[in-house]
Amino acid sequence: MTHRVLVTDAVALSGLGPLVGSDAFEIISVDDSASREFIAALGTAEALIVRSATKVTREMLSLATDLKAVGRAGVGVDNVDIPAASEMGIAVFNAPGGNTIAAAELTMALLISVARKIPAAEASLRSGQWDRVAFKGVELRGKTLGLIGAGRIGSEVGIRCKSFEMDVIAYDPYLSPTRADELGIEMVGFEDVIDRGDFISVHVPLTDETKGIIGSDALRQMKSTAFVVNASRGGVVDEAALAKALHNGEIAGAALDVYEYEPLPVDSPLRDAPNLVLTPHLGASTVEAQAGVATEVAHKIRLLLETGNRADAINAMDLG
Repeated sequence: MTHRVLVTDAVALSGLGPLVGSDAFEIISVDDSASREFIAALGTAEALIVRSATKVTREMLSLATDLKAVGRAGVGVDNVDIPAASEMGIAVFNAPGGNTIAAAELTMALLISVARKIPAAEASLRSGQWDRVAFKGVELRGKTLGLIGAGRIGSEVGIRCKSFEMDVIAYDPYLSPTRADELGIEMVGFEDVIDRGDFISVHVPLTDETKGIIGSDALRQMKSTAFVVNASRGGVVDEAALAKALHNGEIAGAALDVYEYEPLPVDSPLRDAPNLVLTPHLGASTVEAQAGVATEVAHKIRLLLETGNRADAINAMDLG
């Protein structure tokens, strides 16, 4: 029996080793999930592998009569209708470990870029200016990094910031004291992170509890010299409040890689906010990470299709 696996969103085929090269699996790759070709292939696919661009809705799932699994080649699954998938008996997998280093390294790049005003300085130089005074930055050494979330990615950021001689504090209800000691992280409350952080880096999923967690109240409570970085999920930072805080000088700067609506709308207040570094959701955009997340989710899908094992599904408890 040949299992048909539909792949979209330019998932790295180099990472689909667990499925490629076996007569037991047929890979159908269609980059455009809105195309007729994709819809036709979906009707007979047993598994679907996506990144973040494709929204796996209830309507889409209802067209996939043979579908047994959806694999998200990445960490977040907010682009997948989990309740609908569970109702239809479809297992949903993600790849929480495949892009950890890529996301942590991008966070460091954002931290340094906003601290040293690199994008603005580069744009100024290209325009013909030579203005060293306008781009005086701050050092990371001796500053306090406040982590909101210290899981896989947050902890890797903490490790790297320790090497920059920063003090690292974190708010994470799920971080054990033992693990915090191993990482050299001081566990504190959310308010302490907001009060004490010179650089506040967010590493949480988007949930009802985390939506807008960095909002107007938190921004007003921060030091006027503080910087905010978000490379986790769009929506955890209130973008209108952040733009206002930057315009008013309530904080020193910010850097974002993710947004509530992607692509970032042309009328977003972020586009003309000062002291703000913006990148187009590059957290997992490395050769290594794309292969890694594809391989991780491909392993899980192969196991399900060959053995029926759904233990690694994030909705395993709801599948019966």
